[in-house]
Amino acid sequence: MNTPEPDALAIVWFKRDLRIRDHAPLAAAATFQRAIGLFLLEPEWLQSSECDERHVAYVLASLRSLRADLAARGLPLLVRVGSAPESLEFLRVQAGRVALLSHEETGTGWSYQRDRDVRRWCKSHAVPWHEWTQTGVVRRLKSRRGWASQWAQRMNQAQADSLKVRFSTGFTLEGSPGLRALAETPIPSLSELGFQTQSAASVEGFQANAGERAASARLEQFLNGGAVGYRRALSSPLSAEEGCSRLSVYLAFGSLSMRTVHQATEARIAECGHTGDTELARGLRGFASRLRWHCHFMQKLEDEPSIEFQNFSRAHDGLRPGDGSALDDESERRLQAWTAGRTGYPMVDACMRSLCATGWINFRMRAMLVSFASYHLWLHWRPTGLHLARQFLDFEPGIHWSQMQMQSGTTAINTLRIYSPTKQAQDQDPEGIFIRRWVPELARVPLELLAQPWQMTEAQQRSAACVIGREYPEPIVLEKTALAQAKVVLYGLRKAPETRAEADAIAQRHGSRKSGLPPSGRKPSTKRLVEPTSGQQLELFD
Repeated sequence: MNTPEPDALAIVWFKRDLRIRDHAPLAAAATFQRAIGLFLLEPEWLQSSECDERHVAYVLASLRSLRADLAARGLPLLVRVGSAPESLEFLRVQAGRVALLSHEETGTGWSYQRDRDVRRWCKSHAVPWHEWTQTGVVRRLKSRRGWASQWAQRMNQAQADSLKVRFSTGFTLEGSPGLRALAETPIPSLSELGFQTQSAASVEGFQANAGERAASARLEQFLNGGAVGYRRALSSPLSAEEGCSRLSVYLAFGSLSMRTVHQATEARIAECGHTGDTELARGLRGFASRLRWHCHFMQKLEDEPSIEFQNFSRAHDGLRPGDGSALDDESERRLQAWTAGRTGYPMVDACMRSLCATGWINFRMRAMLVSFASYHLWLHWRPTGLHLARQFLDFEPGIHWSQMQMQSGTTAINTLRIYSPTKQAQDQDPEGIFIRRWVPELARVPLELLAQPWQMTEAQQRSAACVIGREYPEPIVLEKTALAQAKVVLYGLRKAPETRAEADAIAQRHGSRKSGLPPSGRKPSTKRLVEPTSGQQLELFD
């Protein structure tokens, strides 16, 4: 960054980087004579289709923690409700000269347009906007060749020295009493933002572990024993609840930086080599391998923002109802049953109910939910993706929309991964603990019939106090029939010459290639790295 103008007010614009540690814009602000932190509760976000009160609750709790941490360093944090250009113009009028400091962001359509509007505003008012990277996503990437090496170089760079930053309260906002007063305005509540909360308990649950301190504590717990058995714990929603890193929400909102997590993980793996803690090292290596995939999928959205709204493979356009048109009545009925956890398939319903209540479910079960919606119910990934985006507390746009398309079979380059909800129940919940917890209607159903309760006789249904079609719905579709129909359509489409030609172009643009030394120091390779299967991506959503 060039030497700042001495009389400019540095605006540290916090977005999805709600932390103090490894925060380059914050460190740079210390070179200015005047500075202020800014977080915008933008109407474009609050009113967007993917926003839910759980996300806002988490952000508000994080902001309270962040404001206290910044105040201890002498930097006021202004939390303002309003669009970005309007709010920045207000600050410019108040302060005279300003400079904007922020991290880059790879977000959804509204944030992409917002950044374009801010850039135009900066240009029209001669306001310098300095941006720093905080993930492995590369702006204006020309080729995927060598991307993994670039990721490793970024992640191994020294972290920004922002923990030691201190601002003099005597001159931070000297001459701007109006800004100081605004910075002391209380952070708004959910109700003040127009949200009708579901319940105080649910909101408190989403806020309970918010913020940088909670993120750091979780990272330490995972590095110092929590990762033991990590690989084994990933698949079942029971073991994954504690066995996953559970860092995804902190990465999504920037309570931790990817670089901090990567470097701490690699350092702990090295320590395990000295102490002989092979089980912990094995778990951490499994986790470390997924950090790069995290950014790999975000890079897809950065390179092609349209994948949030349209198919990777345009040969798949019009494949399912809802692709560019309204859902028909039958598709709408299926969508409502799926979102409510009332499909008649116990594992699907248990996972959906758990997710809606807690904001989290492990990746394999996320993949199963999308697979069931896409193949069994033949629903388009856009409406189902919006529902899941609202439920995932760790919603990360780049990962989310890439995965929605990958799991629904519209990328043309990934193997079709179709999950049997019956088999998943038998494999991942063999004792029926998870299903009985989240689908209490099935509490007395015999274990051998729990994955397929519709097979109970009338006498068994009466004994279990669960009459199918009354206490618990009949299967919304016949599994084998629905899958047979889906396979005929999708495999037939994939064999078409135009689809195969398009797949080659998609692989060239978005397929991962690696060259140079990866973080572990293994032998470099220039081969194309094949897209992982859903089973290899279990921690992408964490």
